[in-house]
Amino acid sequence: MEVADVPLDDKAKRMRDLLSSFYAPDPSLPSSPSKQASLDAINTSSFDPDQYMNLLVQKSNLEGLLQRHVEMAAEIKNLDTDLQMLVYENYNKFISATDTIKRMKSNIVGMEVNMEQLLHKIMSVQSRSDGVNTSLFEKREHIEKLHRTRNLLRKVQFIYDLPARLGKCIKSEAYADAVRFYTGAMPIFKVYGDSSFQDCKRASEEAIAVITKNLQGKLFSDSESIQARAEAAVLLKQLDFPVDSLQAKLLEKLEQSLEDLQLNMEDISCASVDSSDPSEQRNMSTTPPITAHEASVREFAEAIRAYRVIFPDSDDQLTKLAKHLVTKHLQTTEQYVRNRIGSADLLRVLRIIWTDVLLMDDVIHEAVMGDYCLETARVVVKEYIANTFSHLLHDISDTLTKSRIDQKDGLEKDSLQVALEASKKKVLQGSMDVLLDFRQLLDDELELLVKLKDWIVDWVQEGFQDFFRKLDDRFLLLSGRNNSSNHDQVLAGLVLVLAQLSLFIEQTAIPRITEEIAASFSGGGIRGSEYGPAFVPGEICRMFRSTGEKFLHLYIKMRTQRVSVLLKKRFNTPNWIKHKEPREVHMFVDLFLHELEAIRNEVKQILPEGLRKHRRTDSNGSTNSSRSNPLREEKLSRSNTQRARSQLLETHLAKLFKQKVEIFTKVEFNQESVVSMIVKLGLKSLQEFVRLQTFNRSGFQQIQLDIQFLRNPSKEIVEDEAAIDFLLDEVIVAAAERCLDPIPLEPPILDKLIQAKLAKTREQNPTSQ
Repeated sequence: MEVADVPLDDKAKRMRDLLSSFYAPDPSLPSSPSKQASLDAINTSSFDPDQYMNLLVQKSNLEGLLQRHVEMAAEIKNLDTDLQMLVYENYNKFISATDTIKRMKSNIVGMEVNMEQLLHKIMSVQSRSDGVNTSLFEKREHIEKLHRTRNLLRKVQFIYDLPARLGKCIKSEAYADAVRFYTGAMPIFKVYGDSSFQDCKRASEEAIAVITKNLQGKLFSDSESIQARAEAAVLLKQLDFPVDSLQAKLLEKLEQSLEDLQLNMEDISCASVDSSDPSEQRNMSTTPPITAHEASVREFAEAIRAYRVIFPDSDDQLTKLAKHLVTKHLQTTEQYVRNRIGSADLLRVLRIIWTDVLLMDDVIHEAVMGDYCLETARVVVKEYIANTFSHLLHDISDTLTKSRIDQKDGLEKDSLQVALEASKKKVLQGSMDVLLDFRQLLDDELELLVKLKDWIVDWVQEGFQDFFRKLDDRFLLLSGRNNSSNHDQVLAGLVLVLAQLSLFIEQTAIPRITEEIAASFSGGGIRGSEYGPAFVPGEICRMFRSTGEKFLHLYIKMRTQRVSVLLKKRFNTPNWIKHKEPREVHMFVDLFLHELEAIRNEVKQILPEGLRKHRRTDSNGSTNSSRSNPLREEKLSRSNTQRARSQLLETHLAKLFKQKVEIFTKVEFNQESVVSMIVKLGLKSLQEFVRLQTFNRSGFQQIQLDIQFLRNPSKEIVEDEAAIDFLLDEVIVAAAERCLDPIPLEPPILDKLIQAKLAKTREQNPTSQ
């Protein structure tokens, strides 16, 4: 059972170690370093049992010693079992070897006699063979003489049949065979052409003249392929035709054929299966299918090869042609890259180009086409990376623009939240997709991309740095911050979305992108250390943090201006000197609260909740209302002649004894902070509008009633209740300062009017109870 509990791998390793130690020439050498390390070097020859026991006693308690005893007992038993099996196996091998040796001894007996008999038979065969060779020698000489005569007759017959053969080749257009036949007969014509074979020579030259004319026609025929024209030129040269005069014309034909080798999208889509899909590769044959483009390029390469054979001094012209082919391919790719393509499509294009480069390089080694292609491909890959970032920037801008249109049209209730989530996804997931796209370029084994790996790493890092700078500029453009005249045309909700999106980029997107770049795009350094790092996430985070704060303040400003317009209409419309006695809370309060509620609903879609902090003070603090201040009520109840003189002094004395209240605090990225700031600024604007008017008693009482009604709703919206009380008190004090007869409403009347307004509100909105 103990042996069965040991895993098979460990058991096999232990068996191998035992055999190694058994057959090792030097027993002092350790058999398995990994095993010694796991067993505290107990199997080595330098093992010290006393030191081992002392160390074990010092480091282990009684329970540990017992456990070690059990483990060692099990190991001893396993070792005994293994040694026993080893002995049995070796014993069986020794028995088998002994039996084999016995059989060999029995089989060798009698072999020497057989070998002598075999030698005798071989000698007999050799003597008989010598006799046969001697008897057939004369006949063999005669046969060889007849064979030479037959070959000579065949040559003579070939010369007589040559005109007819050439005529058949002309009819079948087998010009290569005709040239081969004629060049083969030329040595005979040079020796015997003027005597024995004069007629054959004349007829053959007439046929060759026809063939030369036909080859010249094929050489300059537009309907013939490049390969066929190249073969015609080679045949003409074999016939000693002066082809140097044809060099310029043939080169012009090559240039014309080069214009037809355009890299079109059909060739790209029909390219061979990508090497990253092994399942499809297994289904393909050993040789991948050749596309029409590759076949054309191969034909062009063979034509160049033939041209080099015909005109050995034309390397410079052919090199120029080959480079022009690569340049045309990369220009076509550059136009293709301007469209929205993925890295897989770009890889297919580069593979096609690199295949063409290798074909050209195989024909023209001196052109060094690989280096030339590398220099031009750098421009294409760099532009692809830049265009990818440009498309991502365009997608994010489109998402934000669509949210602005939806917000204008009111197509969706939570359009701001939808726009924010879509923008977050587009920024983060879009960036991850871009990195994954670029990672395919790095992981591909194409030799061209392997050489550009460090460049790609630098371009990706520089691209992200430049992308986020442009994204920040695009945010400013969408918000209208760069042009103050566009503020009225830009929806405030979009500005709030931009503020929260900037914070998301700083806190979430940049760290994620930085991690991915560090994991997959580290290295580079081609740009040089003097320029500093290509990607600086700290700088981007600071930039978007600043931009987010600007957008948040811009949103508060825009919403505050809208509230100020509402308040301005309220205070500029009536004649406050002739205001009638207040009978109810003015409708502007409903409009004001409705605007605040709309702002709060808008902010809820975008910003997270914050901690509500209700700051209240005692009777000396700024949270006391104007009607609960005994000093102010006593002053307001004096006679009209004394009140006008003492009201200003009373107000300033009350301010001196008020507790200092921090009204305008730093705006945070949460709902309560933003709404509180807008309400505070709105109440401050309300105070300033009050100071610009002059009120009679009824007008002052109307302001008192409206402000008193605003207290509770405002405190439900704003987290800083102390500041709200202070600002509302300031509005009443300002109204009292600008009032000709500042006698406030009696508390019972004030409460009655407020309760009537609340009852009316509940009747109109029963669901809000």
